[in-house]
Amino acid sequence: MSPRNIDAGNARVHLNRLLSRRGILTRSQANAAILAGRVTVDGRVVRDPGRPVDGAARIELDAQPTGTLAWRTILFYKPRGVITTRRDPEGRRTVYDVLGDAAEGLVPVGRLDQATSGLLLLTSDTRLADRLTDPRSAVPRVYVVSVRGKTTPDICKRLEEGVVQRGQLLSAESVTLRKSSGRESHLVVTLTEGKNREVRRLFAAAGHNVTRLKRVAFGALTLGELAPGEWRELTETEVRQAFRIGPAKAGHYD
Repeated sequence: MSPRNIDAGNARVHLNRLLSRRGILTRSQANAAILAGRVTVDGRVVRDPGRPVDGAARIELDAQPTGTLAWRTILFYKPRGVITTRRDPEGRRTVYDVLGDAAEGLVPVGRLDQATSGLLLLTSDTRLADRLTDPRSAVPRVYVVSVRGKTTPDICKRLEEGVVQRGQLLSAESVTLRKSSGRESHLVVTLTEGKNREVRRLFAAAGHNVTRLKRVAFGALTLGELAPGEWRELTETEVRQAFRIGPAKAGHYD
């Protein structure tokens, strides 16, 4: 399948962000170039980095067309101890440190916290990322969980029915108990909303601390034979089938 222009369509984004998305400049470099008058939009110099620009606009840098960023999405096995951010002021290792050049122009689809390992998607298509992380899409996410203490079927049912944690209602689509002892329990949890640290908060509300958490599936995508730190390219067809998305039209997913 030929690359698709991810900037097409009616979406408007800030000029500095669009240049960054196209892999032309970093955000700070784009700010400097725009303020210096080196960037034109449809033939006119624009000096405002935050100017909303249509994705289909003709943008030139130093009188040279910037081109567009080809569609890419990768499936990454995020190792435990790595954070899902581009840069960290505390100097912790990020997914971009692990992936290096393979992550050029890509943004993560949601996040996995530092202590969580497993399946993380990164894409050049920000509209796809927004769609998959929108709670209304109800995309299933499957986690293998270990918690301290003995968990019972009644607790699993309670987590499916919903618990209130810090004033917010949380619930799992399904909770399956694999093994339980006085020391530790192992479960499989499926979520469809993707709230911040939802699995850990669910079990905290039930009186259990999560000791290990790994995401093993997102939609119909799984880790397969990947090892921590490894990744593979996905095709548009594979992504559409995994998330039951119709054919791409005009640079967005229907």
